[in-house]
Amino acid sequence: MAIFIIIAILLIDQIIKIWVKTNMTLHESIYITDWFRICFIENNGMAYGMEIGSKAVLSIFRIILIGAIGYYMYLQIKKKARFGYIVCLAMVIAGALGNIFDCMFYGLIFNASSDFYTSYFVPFGTGYAPFLMGKVVDMFYFPLIVTTWPQWIPFVGGEEFIFFSPIFNFADASISVGFVLLMLFYRTELSHITFKNQPAEIVDNKDDKETEHEE
Repeated sequence: MAIFIIIAILLIDQIIKIWVKTNMTLHESIYITDWFRICFIENNGMAYGMEIGSKAVLSIFRIILIGAIGYYMYLQIKKKARFGYIVCLAMVIAGALGNIFDCMFYGLIFNASSDFYTSYFVPFGTGYAPFLMGKVVDMFYFPLIVTTWPQWIPFVGGEEFIFFSPIFNFADASISVGFVLLMLFYRTELSHITFKNQPAEIVDNKDDKETEHEE
């Protein structure tokens, strides 16, 4: 089930990204409602367009982190952890994989995006960037509240204010939802994170001590 969830999220994420990249020009926006638009942008950084340090180092760090979380999830499956906990971990892993896939391969298989034409596939290795240096495709924009700061507020008075301005993708949403659910419902599991697969020994030792006490 964990593998199925990861594959399903990856497929949905990549289908959306490829459609946007090959059907929209960079910075083009499709109006859905006043509070929801499809807006094509690309970024070099982490979730929601943040940029931290070197692109190559960031990509390698992501791969290591994904491997660590994947190994931890494997141990939790062997320990028969709660189903919802495994689902949340799978969502975080799938989202991270979706964005690292962009970094790894989009620069190799696509030409550079432009404000004047849609991107298209090119022969492998002849794209706009080398391995691990591709850009992440974002498109979901939810300007829930668009207003203006009152004039009397220092520094920002009279300027436009947009509540929830980040533009993100399906992978980002998967990571965020999985993380929030972990924080809300699985704090006990998170407080006992370990990469050791020895739950049975701990229980047995506890039972032995209780038996000795009773004797």
